[in-house]
Amino acid sequence: MATETTEHAQGMPQLDFSTFPNQIFWLVVTLIVVYLLMSRVALPRIASVLAERHGAIQSDLDKAEEMKAKAVEAEAAYNQALVDARAEAQTIVADARAEIQKDLDVAMAKADAEIAAKSAESAVAIKEISDNAMDAVKEVANDTAVEIVKAMMPGAGDAKSVKAAVTARLKG
Repeated sequence: MATETTEHAQGMPQLDFSTFPNQIFWLVVTLIVVYLLMSRVALPRIASVLAERHGAIQSDLDKAEEMKAKAVEAEAAYNQALVDARAEAQTIVADARAEIQKDLDVAMAKADAEIAAKSAESAVAIKEISDNAMDAVKEVANDTAVEIVKAMMPGAGDAKSVKAAVTARLKG
């Protein structure tokens, strides 16, 4: 047990200065092996993965730029089509308005002609009614005057002279 006590008293073996050269040798060997493994195996694989990722990202960015350009072209084509459609719609509306106005003018002319014809017919009818009414008034006036003259002055005048007097009076 005495030997165990002396070993424990010395402390940690890594801090024993007598083993430093051996530890430094193995440290250097381990670092060289790790360096060789990293530089020959791990780092080339990592570099190839990074290169692939960079290539994929660059390819995606290129595709995105291409799609963006196509989208801009499509938007310009859409806007142009929209402008063309609006212009065509305005042309169609203007043509429709002109056609409707033409039809309206024809209908108005026809209506005006019908109204003028009916007005002329109405004027003729009114003139006829007026003439008939005037003749009826003259007849009634003559008959009334003859009867009044007969009633007021029996035998004073003949019907012809009374009618002539009434006609002269009606003329003005």
